[in-house]
Amino acid sequence: MARKKIALIGGGQIGGVLAQLCALRELGDVVLFDIVEGLPQGKCLDIAEAAPVDGFDISLKGTGKYEDIAGADVVIVTAGLPRKPGMSRSDLIEVNSKIMTQVAEGIRQYASGAFVVVISNPLDAMVTLCQKITGIPYNRIVGQSGVLDSARFAAFIAWELGISVRDVSAITLGGHGDDMVPLVRYSCVNGIPVMELLERKYGNAAKAKEVMDAMVKRTRGAGGEVVALLKTGSAFYSPASASLAMVESVLKDQKRVLPACVHLDGEFGVKGYFLGVPAVLGAGGVEKIIEFRLNAEEQAMLDKSVAAVKGLVDSLQ
Repeated sequence: MARKKIALIGGGQIGGVLAQLCALRELGDVVLFDIVEGLPQGKCLDIAEAAPVDGFDISLKGTGKYEDIAGADVVIVTAGLPRKPGMSRSDLIEVNSKIMTQVAEGIRQYASGAFVVVISNPLDAMVTLCQKITGIPYNRIVGQSGVLDSARFAAFIAWELGISVRDVSAITLGGHGDDMVPLVRYSCVNGIPVMELLERKYGNAAKAKEVMDAMVKRTRGAGGEVVALLKTGSAFYSPASASLAMVESVLKDQKRVLPACVHLDGEFGVKGYFLGVPAVLGAGGVEKIIEFRLNAEEQAMLDKSVAAVKGLVDSLQ
């Protein structure tokens, strides 16, 4: 059986990590595209020369030509400027929308049959723009945000409780920004509600809520926390891993339920916008959107997040 072809648009920090992870997991042959001459070629050569050590057997090609992504099964878009300290994701919209326009035109011409994952910020607006230009069906294009945001939330919970991250289940909804919605009520440790464990740890509900509120706040600002520490860029290891969880579910038809930025047609009361919600990802792309009940507080937070996303998307006009 022929190996899958994975095209990575953007050879920066995330693109480089993606190329290495694709190689280590042998998910498919990799084409790394960037407009900076020599950058994608150099990174692919470096990774390829690790093959005898790491034992992977795929091909890696760096390129500056869009025609080299032709026939890709998956395209992951990371192209765009990263955030600098003090910047919000929405601050990037003007410059990154110009970059995304060029990228989307390349995808439309050479890889319109691919499953597309957009990572570029501001995420919700960029996936909207990419879909509009490429014309790719809604079930074949998603934004990566919820897997990352939920992983950050789960990590903070595990660290607070002193337990393995493997046993924490957490989920976030909404836009990829300061108004995202970490769902406290649905967070658990092997089925045990996180709030119950926090109350047992601290002996009272008020302290448990205070600690959880701090974790929710940290989750919303987690990307900015990394940016502030790095000073010269934004997160790249965790976004790469998060996006590959989505890609692997599609390529291997795993049908995992993952929070993804998908196009909604009335689900959760939202119509005509991309928003982060749980979805089944398989060989058919976005095969199903998972709806569930929100209480009044959760719905109010989601409504606020939706309003922020609409504002970003409408600014593209």
